[in-house]
Amino acid sequence: MDFELKTLSRPRSASEKCDALVVLVPAHVTPGADALSTLISGAIKAGHFDAERGKMLQSYRSPGVSATRLILVGVGSGSGKDVRAAVAAAMGPIKASSAQKIILSLSWLATDDGLGSDQVQAAVLACADGAYSYRLTKSKPAAPRLEKVLIGVPAAASVRQGFQAGLAVARGIDLAREWGNRPANHATPTMLAGAARDLAKLRGIRAEVLGPREVARLGMGSFMAVARGSQEPLRFIVLRYSGAARDQAPVVLVGKGITFDTGGISIKPAPEMDEMKFDMCGAASVLGAFRALAELQPNINVVGLIPACENMPDGRALKPGDVVRSMSGQTIEVLNTDAEGRLILCDALTYAERFKPRAVVDIATLTGACVIALGAVRSGLFASDDALALALSEAGEAALDPCWRMPLDDEYAEGLKTNFADVANVAGRAAGSVTAAKFLQRFAAKYPWAHLDIAGTAWKGGAAKGSTGRPVGLLVHYLLAQAASAPKRARVSRRAKA
Repeated sequence: MDFELKTLSRPRSASEKCDALVVLVPAHVTPGADALSTLISGAIKAGHFDAERGKMLQSYRSPGVSATRLILVGVGSGSGKDVRAAVAAAMGPIKASSAQKIILSLSWLATDDGLGSDQVQAAVLACADGAYSYRLTKSKPAAPRLEKVLIGVPAAASVRQGFQAGLAVARGIDLAREWGNRPANHATPTMLAGAARDLAKLRGIRAEVLGPREVARLGMGSFMAVARGSQEPLRFIVLRYSGAARDQAPVVLVGKGITFDTGGISIKPAPEMDEMKFDMCGAASVLGAFRALAELQPNINVVGLIPACENMPDGRALKPGDVVRSMSGQTIEVLNTDAEGRLILCDALTYAERFKPRAVVDIATLTGACVIALGAVRSGLFASDDALALALSEAGEAALDPCWRMPLDDEYAEGLKTNFADVANVAGRAAGSVTAAKFLQRFAAKYPWAHLDIAGTAWKGGAAKGSTGRPVGLLVHYLLAQAASAPKRARVSRRAKA
């Protein structure tokens, strides 16, 4: 699907030919003399339409409107959040129709201060989200009908940067959703490594893939122990985006890549176990963030680390009570093999030290406890550094991909004590998301560190089952903000090699 940004006044919006014209109408809409403004004012006055967020009025072959179909959508205050909700509502009937080209007019949103880039970004993201359709493993996938979305604004030049950022994030989210939605037999660790190599064909990105032998030489005993029960070989993926000077310390993103999680010997209940294909959504979000970086080319260096494997229960699988040695040298008593994500992440966090990073952020579908705490609205945020926590929180709000900071008091680590190793991999049921974060914190002491628990936000269940692509938006906004605050220096341009 192609997006185009175009300057369209209110009268021009009505004269453009398309299958559907979607007009976003805010509560503060001002009357106008053009045909479309007259139609909107009349509908509001007659009580057939109001500008409350998500309210819609549809018509066919409206007088004075060249579009086959007209959809008026209320956007309330006109904030980015309201715009995204309104466009999402409009995309429902559009996706169900035969529309191939639509125009989304934001011209009625403009105030004396103009139109905000956040509104444009929100519109692009909602369109892309609503148009997404999974097709890979269907024998007769329906071809996507919607081919072009034209975003009409009062002055394209003033919001073009926001439009491009929204488009890049949308493409990153699409990539993350696609890999999150793939069945585990179509998203093995080896296939994930292939996706990373494909990204390395883009400007500024390099990829390196380590297999079992290289991982063994590094001493990643905790990661290897989780992979032991699967016939699929593990992969440790290292992505690099070089957008700044070589000596500028990178931000490191670490994504949990459990491509399927049975729970291992501590096996999960059968109902909804199919959703454990989503246990690699942290890894998918790293891939998505790098896809956006390649397009936006910000002035920053970023490293992506993805430990990828399956958690399976065969005769060689890790057992409850086993003690493993991590790359850091710390020993871990594995009391529950279903707490495997932290076992692969801890070795990746140790590996991150070699980059002397300015910050490390790990992203993982880590605990059901986080779902109980925060539901599907906000991701859990844990951080050892207040400035990093604030930057991520602000990025989440700006991206409409919010998180919520959780505690990391030292007392929460008491439950991880054991008589048989340096640390246990689980504590009790109480504060499970916090004790999981406390486990990871042991391996992230040498740099500013944050952990995003996305177990509640990375996918939806039920009739809407599927990956959401979160928190790609949060990550990209954070990286762009870091790039904007970094000193401008000559970047190092390198051709990527797989």
